[in-house]
Amino acid sequence: MPETLADIGEFGLIDRIDALVQKAGMSLPEGILGIGDDCAVFQPRAGYEILLTCDVMVEGRHYLPRFISPLELGRRAMSLNISDIGAMGGTPCYALISLGLQPDMPIADVEGIYSGFVEALAPFGAAIVGGNITQSGGANFIDITLIGEIETGLSVLRSTARPGNAILVTGYPGEAAAGLHILLEERPLPDPADQPLVEAYNNPSHRAREGAAVAHTRLATAMIDTSDGLLGDLGHICDQSAVGARITQENLPMSPALRQAARERGRDPLTWVLGNSDDYELIITCAPEHVADICSAVTRLNPIPVSHIGDITPASGRPGNIEIVTSDGMSRTISRSGWDHFAS
Repeated sequence: MPETLADIGEFGLIDRIDALVQKAGMSLPEGILGIGDDCAVFQPRAGYEILLTCDVMVEGRHYLPRFISPLELGRRAMSLNISDIGAMGGTPCYALISLGLQPDMPIADVEGIYSGFVEALAPFGAAIVGGNITQSGGANFIDITLIGEIETGLSVLRSTARPGNAILVTGYPGEAAAGLHILLEERPLPDPADQPLVEAYNNPSHRAREGAAVAHTRLATAMIDTSDGLLGDLGHICDQSAVGARITQENLPMSPALRQAARERGRDPLTWVLGNSDDYELIITCAPEHVADICSAVTRLNPIPVSHIGDITPASGRPGNIEIVTSDGMSRTISRSGWDHFAS
């Protein structure tokens, strides 16, 4: 029988986690107090602002354990928080992690989840500095608070897009949605190594380094990640900036894998590209004359596509309206979608 949480208890698990973090080489700068006291303590750097984000993943709602390994789950949970820091142009520094777990959960699974956290944070030299563990009365959950930093005055907001700005998007939005669709089909599960869309869902790539590079150009007017889907998050920019948007269907990026999956299933690939998706790409707005500089800032770090998909428009009627110009040249208002935790 595998060793479970009931075998070692809360404080035994904390000791295991502390040992795992120490073994991973997560060293803290002098004067920083991490795991082991009532609070973590750190001193913000002069000339930097603090960024704070938090997110929770609930089993059965945000992930299905039969489709994802503990390592992938930990990496994915941390990546979505890293993505939020990166979407404002910042760099992650310290993580606080709370877990709600069942007593019969194997210790090896918890250690696998923490290994995923460590793996996601390591490229930034970021560290786990504390958290909490409790027995869950229902589904397991992961709750992460991530602390980041950014040079004073460099933060890129959602609320500062302007009419006439270009709308750019990195990568291929919709791949994670297609991957989840494939996993939920009534057929034998594919080997993730042979199915890049499933890999995109289980191991999404955040764009934190690219977001920081964009912020340092000082040329972006607004930025957000696509964790709620391309239309949903573009809608957030429009709402916060009191503007509208017009996107061109033919300019929307679609990977060959996504097109193939749509053909095989008789689906319109746009439903994945525009709808709910667990991608963590960036939507960036900027003046038209700065498009090339923004694209260059991204592609110098990562040779991913950066697509000019449309433009910010004045608010007509009410702010937040999004129009799409279809392949036949017709323009119509498109229904905004995006992840909503309380939608039926």
